[in-house]
Amino acid sequence: MINNKTVLVTGGLGYIGSHTVVELLNQNYSVVVVDNLSNSKIEILDQIEKIAGKQPAFYSIDLLDFASLSEVFQKENIDSVIHFAAHLLVDESVSNPLKYYRNNLVSLINLLQLMEMHKVEKLIFSSSCTVYGNPKEFPVTEESTISKASSPYGTTKIMGEQIIRDAVSSSNALQAVLLRYFNPVGAHPSGFLGELSMGKPKHLFPIISQAIKTKSSFKVFGTDYDTPDGTPVRDYIHVVDLAKAHTLALQKKNFESICSLNVGTGIGLSVMEIIKQFESEYGSKLDVKFEKRRKGDVEKIWADSTLAKNTLGWEPMYTLNEMVKSCLKWEEYIEKQSWK
Repeated sequence: MINNKTVLVTGGLGYIGSHTVVELLNQNYSVVVVDNLSNSKIEILDQIEKIAGKQPAFYSIDLLDFASLSEVFQKENIDSVIHFAAHLLVDESVSNPLKYYRNNLVSLINLLQLMEMHKVEKLIFSSSCTVYGNPKEFPVTEESTISKASSPYGTTKIMGEQIIRDAVSSSNALQAVLLRYFNPVGAHPSGFLGELSMGKPKHLFPIISQAIKTKSSFKVFGTDYDTPDGTPVRDYIHVVDLAKAHTLALQKKNFESICSLNVGTGIGLSVMEIIKQFESEYGSKLDVKFEKRRKGDVEKIWADSTLAKNTLGWEPMYTLNEMVKSCLKWEEYIEKQSWK
């Protein structure tokens, strides 16, 4: 039985988006995906079908193309939107800030304009803990200071949240949930879906995995941070736990017109602790090279997700061991695929 609600998922073939699409399909939502495939591949549709037994409707469209996006809204009877599509690399945003401001903000504005025109009243926004910058108090709550971001990527998330707040304030109907999530990792337990590295891996888990498999060196940026072992500390959350938070936010009724929710495990882990977990799983040592701090990186951050738990009834289920195991299972699977 098809759910009578249609959800538009932007960036729905990306890492977090594709896992969320699986969760939505499993709950019988009608799902429409818009993705320009700049950070994914069309074959992800088949991977989604392997898990969920069906595919979403798909449009290969860039959100900066207002006319093409408008056609989707005209054709599909959209009830709500989950907005993932955005550039997301901290270091790239530092070197090419205009790319990030144009893509991440103009796409959001286009989306909000079309939602208003077509009377679509619910938005789940993929925000980030980067809005807290380098926090001074831990764990981070939703009441923590929104400070100057450490990168243009983080700035686009702060500005994106403000754009949404202003749109909600000017509307009598629009509701929005801003999910500020921490560091998504891991892969679907089936092994059929995970983080697709387009070329050279850019995030911690796949970079470590590749370095161990190829017996190449792994660079740790910064050893003099104010953390237990001197390396940066993050709150790592399994991507399926994160996907479930989006579906719960979609189902939530009777909340304020706009709310911000942290989505993390509440556990801060250092880069060296993650390395040790991978080494334990592989049974071999990683060749670690220590480098100076990287511009744009946050020293340490982890979440207080009490509000998300109380508001959505959400709890993270996956352990660090399961995060690493699922990552390795996906890496083993994708290595055998001709389309990778």
